[in-house]
Amino acid sequence: MTLEQLAAAHGVATSYDDWAGRRVEVPRTAVTSALAALDVDGSTDEAVESALREREEAAWSEVVGAVLVLHEGQTGSVEVVGEVLSLTVLLENGAVRDLPAAGEEVARRGTQVRRRLPLPALPTGYHTLEVRTVDQTAGCTLIVVPSRLPVPDGRYWGWQIQLYAMRSQQSWGVGDYRDLRTVVEASAADGAGALLVNPLHAETPVLPVQPSPYSPSSRLFRSALALRVQDVPEYAAVAAEVDALRPLTDPERIDRDSAWEAKFAALEVMWPRHRVGALADFRALRGEPLETFALFCAVAELHGGDWSTWPEDLQTPSPASRAAHEERVAFWCWVQLLVDEQLAGIGDGLPVGVVHDLAVGVDAGGADAWAMQDVLALGTSIGAPPDSFNQKGQDWGLPPWRPDRLRQTAYLPFRQMVQGVLRHAGGIRVDHVMGLARLWWVPAGADASEGTYVSYDAEALLGVLALEAQRAGAVVVGEDLGTVQPTVRRLLDRTGVLGSAVLWFETSDDGWFLPPSHWRRDALASVTTHDLPTAAGWLAEEHVRVRHELGQLGHSLEQEQARVRKDRELLLAMLRHEGLLEEDGDVVAALHRALVASPCRIVLAAYGDAVGDLRQPNLPGTIDEYPNWRLPVADGTGRPLGLEELLAHEGVRRLTALLQQVH
Repeated sequence: MTLEQLAAAHGVATSYDDWAGRRVEVPRTAVTSALAALDVDGSTDEAVESALREREEAAWSEVVGAVLVLHEGQTGSVEVVGEVLSLTVLLENGAVRDLPAAGEEVARRGTQVRRRLPLPALPTGYHTLEVRTVDQTAGCTLIVVPSRLPVPDGRYWGWQIQLYAMRSQQSWGVGDYRDLRTVVEASAADGAGALLVNPLHAETPVLPVQPSPYSPSSRLFRSALALRVQDVPEYAAVAAEVDALRPLTDPERIDRDSAWEAKFAALEVMWPRHRVGALADFRALRGEPLETFALFCAVAELHGGDWSTWPEDLQTPSPASRAAHEERVAFWCWVQLLVDEQLAGIGDGLPVGVVHDLAVGVDAGGADAWAMQDVLALGTSIGAPPDSFNQKGQDWGLPPWRPDRLRQTAYLPFRQMVQGVLRHAGGIRVDHVMGLARLWWVPAGADASEGTYVSYDAEALLGVLALEAQRAGAVVVGEDLGTVQPTVRRLLDRTGVLGSAVLWFETSDDGWFLPPSHWRRDALASVTTHDLPTAAGWLAEEHVRVRHELGQLGHSLEQEQARVRKDRELLLAMLRHEGLLEEDGDVVAALHRALVASPCRIVLAAYGDAVGDLRQPNLPGTIDEYPNWRLPVADGTGRPLGLEELLAHEGVRRLTALLQQVH
């Protein structure tokens, strides 16, 4: 028995193919660290043998697995240990079906027998399989998922935005839900079909406020920072007092701390006038997850934003702590009610609607990590191995799901997360969608390059995602950039998940840029993303300059400049060959003509590209060295633009006219 066998049994990779197709052997320490995070000891040969024996014993000790994923309209089967007396399905709608209890023998161990029993085709939903044997009764959650999600009919265009950067004259220093509604309404009036917004997940509501929307406190609930206080129903009675709290706005940077300090004070003023009945109804609707999130916020007010530093008796949720903080729990439930009310209906005027981004993980010190400690591998973080753009690898500092615990809970935490994101949404974009199949786990204290991949049941996770999207009538987009296993891409296609076609990466194996006609149809197309250079920045090599100054390059400045210039010439050559770069020499327009010329079902542009912004919203591999997530949209001179000026900007109007050619 070897460490490789133990690792394979738990989905931990001992080697992998990197972005260039080269085989890389994983350090033993990374393998044993990943196993330890799964409560498996692989530190010695004796421990490995013991762990493998325990796993075999466990496989024979349970009558039936905790969860089984089936496809709509297809028959299936379930494996059961023991002499089966009865087999019953309790459907989600309350109906009961008795099934034949006979099946074929598939394995034997002493006197124990494992049999495979047939299951009929079942409707989509979450059902319960009850198995009664001679010795005991056991249950298994049956998740029946759609055979395939429908993709959008026709083609649609729209915008991709970072909401915090879309500040209007009425917003308090940060783009808010009213600003989102304004952008949606303006886009709909122009004939757009979709809008993609950065994650609006909830932050921990204490100072300092986490600037990254991709390191949220909770993915089940939404950002209170993005509230428009003037749109709160309770505002009217105390308008003058609330208006006096409005903060000064820094035109050059998004100052979340001052914005939240002012909004929190305004909420406190309005709270005594809250609508008691509406709050009670909302608490009943959202149930236990809302109460737990609100309790986290209440305790964070007293003890800070990282639960691992709290008094020991508060480091896990409990009825006693909820009772002790009931007044503040009610307050934070009310805040989420306000958020829910302000998001309701946004996107109804767009055929596809607003597509909400789903971050790949959560802050280890935040609300979800506190509430889900048993389902997350705390002390480990996720990221990415080195590649051509991030040459030192990436460590995102976010704890991963434990695949074993997800199965044991029948994917309930994942289900609740998806439901939270899809509430009031027309779609969901899954950041790093490959993470549903495997994630790069980095041991605590190790470099990002010293991790390994851990596998997940992609069929199950994608199935749950598809089921929830079907129920919400939502489109699903997967951010499938970088190294994607062929089996994963086939599974995404089969599930009806749209891919991501980013112009910078639409190349052939030999490095040539693909003509737009060769791009995938079932994809969302854009020139760039929040983690990549803007169109103007790429042309001006701004991303090279910044990364060089911050020591982010894995080789010399001259080598990186040569690589980027070669890519630029190849891209311009493709644009000329395809007749997309016109005599006026407007390269940015040509880049967007490529999107229009593609067959991709959804085409999105960024307002920053329309006005010549040189700065990308986020520079991976940095925290405070670069003003990540703190930059308002600016024109080519660096002058910040308010939302009103931005929507009327000549560059936005020109690009809108170009995008209107999508059909």
